[in-house]
Order: sequence, then C-alpha cells, then structure tokens
Amino acid sequence: MRIAVGGIVHETNTYAVASTGLTAIDSFLRLTGDGIADFFTGTGTGIGGILAGCEAAGHEPVLTAYAAAEPSGTITAEAYAEVKGALIEALVAAMPIDAVALELHGAGVAEGVDDVEADLGAAIRQVVGAAVPVAAVLDLHGNVTPAMAEVFDLLLGCHLYPHTDLDDRGREAITLLEEVHAGRLRPVMHVEQLPILLPTSTTDGDSPAAAANRVCAEIELPDGVIDCTLMHGFPFTDIPEVGTSIIVIANGDRALARGAATEAAAWMWEHREDFRCEHETPELAVRRAAAASARPVVINETSDNPGGGSPGDGTHLLRAMIEARLENSCFAFISDPEVVAAAIAAGVGRTIEVKLGGKHDDLHGAPIAVNAVVRSITDGRFMLQAMMRGYQLDLGPTCRLQVEGIDVVITSKPWQTIDAEIFLFHGIDVTRANVIGLKSSNHFRAGFRDIAAEIITADSPGLTTNRVEVFDHTRARRPLWPIDQSATYTPSLVGPDNFD
Repeated sequence: MRIAVGGIVHETNTYAVASTGLTAIDSFLRLTGDGIADFFTGTGTGIGGILAGCEAAGHEPVLTAYAAAEPSGTITAEAYAEVKGALIEALVAAMPIDAVALELHGAGVAEGVDDVEADLGAAIRQVVGAAVPVAAVLDLHGNVTPAMAEVFDLLLGCHLYPHTDLDDRGREAITLLEEVHAGRLRPVMHVEQLPILLPTSTTDGDSPAAAANRVCAEIELPDGVIDCTLMHGFPFTDIPEVGTSIIVIANGDRALARGAATEAAAWMWEHREDFRCEHETPELAVRRAAAASARPVVINETSDNPGGGSPGDGTHLLRAMIEARLENSCFAFISDPEVVAAAIAAGVGRTIEVKLGGKHDDLHGAPIAVNAVVRSITDGRFMLQAMMRGYQLDLGPTCRLQVEGIDVVITSKPWQTIDAEIFLFHGIDVTRANVIGLKSSNHFRAGFRDIAAEIITADSPGLTTNRVEVFDHTRARRPLWPIDQSATYTPSLVGPDNFD
C-alpha cells in the first residue's frame, strides 16, 4: 500500500490570546518529505508509530507535509491557510495513494474555523475521494465532533495520560487501514458528546480515568466493536462543541457503534463527580512537601502548564518554594529569555540581579526579584526519555541558577517538564533532591512516577487551572458540568445534540 503520511497538530487555548497572543506561522515546526521521517522515526509519537507501522507491514509511506506548534492561542487565519495549503498541495502531488494516515490533535481552532480537524478532513476528502480510507491519530484532549466522523474513516485517540501510547495508536492506524483496504473492515464511527468540561485527569493507578478506560475496553470485547475511546476534551477552549466525548468504531454496524458509545457515555455521566479535584495552593503544597518523611517529593504546578497553552513563566510555586527556604531542592523550569541572556552575559560562577518570570501577565504571578548565582549554561537541546521518547527537544539557550539555595532551570522557550532529562542536562540529580518543583499537569508522571516518593499537585490562578468553572464559556453549548449544576445528559438516538 502507498500510504500518505502527514499532519497538523495544535492544541488551541483560546484564553491564551490575552496573555501570549495569536499563534502565527513562525510558531510552527514545519517538515516536508524525508524531513518527516528524519525527525520522527523511532520516536514515541503518533507519526513515529505510523512510520513504524508502515515499515513493519512493508507499506510505502508517502511523506507529505507536517506542521505543529506548541499549545497556545488561536491560530491566525493566515497561518492555518498556509499549513493547510502545504498539506493539501503535497497530498495532490502524492496521488494516487491507497490510504492516508495523519497525526492531528483534535482541539485545533483558527480564526474563523472552530473545528480545524473537520475542516482539514473535508479538504483532504475532496482530494482523495470517498474510496480512499483516511485515518487520524488524536490526542485524548481533542474536542471531537460528529463533523470529524463524517470526513474521517478512523479517529484513534490515545488512551493514556501521560500520552505514552501515541505511537501504539499510530501503528494501529496502519493495521486498520490495511484491513479497510483489503475489504475486511468497513468502519463506521459514532461520536457521542457529553456536556462535561473535564479537569485534566490522569489515567495512572486507580484514577477515575483509568476506570473509564477499563469500561471502554470491556465495551470493545463484543465482535464488531473495533474501538471505544474516551476523549477527555480540552476545557480551555471556548467553542460551541467543547467537551468530553466517546468515539466508537464498529465494523459496518452503525447501531452497534451508537449503542456502545452511549453505554460508555452513560457510565461517564454517572461517575462525573469522581473526576472533581481539589488541589493545594502552592503554599500548602510546599508546606506538605517540606514535612514529608520520604524523598524526593514532586510538586507539579498544573495551573501554568505550557503543555496546555500557558506562558510557562508563572511564579506562584517557585515563590512559595523560595519563601519556605527549602534546602536541597530544585525547580524546572521557567521560560524567561531575558534572564537567560543576563546569565550568558555574566558567565558561569557570577552573581546576577534579575527579575525572574512574570513577563506575560499578572495572572500567573509577579516577577521575583532575585540575586542568583549562574551555575551552568547550555544550548537547551536534549532528547526526551519517557513520554515522546526519542524526541529531540530544543528549548533555546538555557541556564541553571542557584536562588536562595534552590537550583532553578531557566529556558528561552516554554515547554512542560516531562522527565528528568532537563535536570540531568544541567547537572542536577533529582533522586538526591528533597523537593522537585515543575510545570506540568500530568505528562510529568511518565518520567517521575518511579522517582517520586510522593506527588503533590499545586493549583493557583492560571490558564490551565483545574478549576475549569472559572473560564467564561460564552460560545459553548450550555449547560455544561461542572459550570452548570443543571446540566443533564440524554443519550443520542439519531443526532449529535445531547445537551438538554
């Protein structure tokens, strides 16, 4: 089989526009042709899995175009037109093909386009026609819509948070496309939408999301049900169809797909209160960590998670750590290119007086005035080892400062802390630390769950706070739980409108 491979990936936090602005074309990593394979082969990503699946089955991957930007504000109309146009142009040049396999996100929003994935899928369908199967690997935080199901044959959301199974879903996409091409599978999809704004919910351990995954796995057992996936949704987006959903793919039986999806959705609705979360303030989280008997303790600052579109220069948790005078502790990381430039100008071993963080807005905390010793300077390039393993990350010039006895990593670009590599890269052995502060909601668990004696989540004002009810969803279909306690769910019979 000749399988066209590409993608456009963006998780859009529409509320971030006020803090960091719109997402322009220069924010996107753009790859074409062999550059896609050079970058992604062997990585734990959706594209990495698609390429591995093609290689294992002997299919020819026809590399088209790929564009991805880190989670951020709404994509400009010009940027979306450019990346969409590049993918469609490359797809036209690749014809004829037997199938299309893409990595998308599921929560993309551009100026004038609330549903980037459905819009892109419709454009792809115009090129390849109805007979060529089109599959997409999605992040489970996608706001999936029935419109997406109309233009794609297979929508495969990852099941785990941290997303350590993206490459597995990529390989599965290739396997299922092969079945469709051979005529053994006639996929029909049903998207069952729920009036739920789900706070970020890990699938680790005995979490409610893990229980939901077990329910979906049981629903997959009967013959004919190919896939049942809980899509958590992305609550930091104000669009009409924001929220949680269930995707079910069945073999030629639309009623079976709908029935399985509504069964899983009914379980989610019944158990929605299990997903409520109350986290500590940074001050209380630091106090708990300081009193813990086992080390190291990880405190994750969920409210300033660049993996969800926040600026990454928030100071609430770091300020609490400094004021508590923690010993033998570390923090990674704050994005502040001005401070990095000052450290580089001074040099290793010198003391600098700077205002750290808080450059974008007041919501995530004011700058911290510090006298800091420059301990190391790097180019900020290293390889991820846990989630997205093998992915080469480039955070720009980076430094390690010692602030009141706490080792703090400062980068030029925002990102979330997924594993311990950034600490190791700057000479910090986290296994010897008392307290480890970091910015992430749940992806960090892939790299720290086996290191941490305890994990404490700190929540404070921020663009990715778990208090999803604080965001004005003025464009969303209402009511929505937990914003509206009057929200109800009615299983769909023929249409997508489950909001009452």
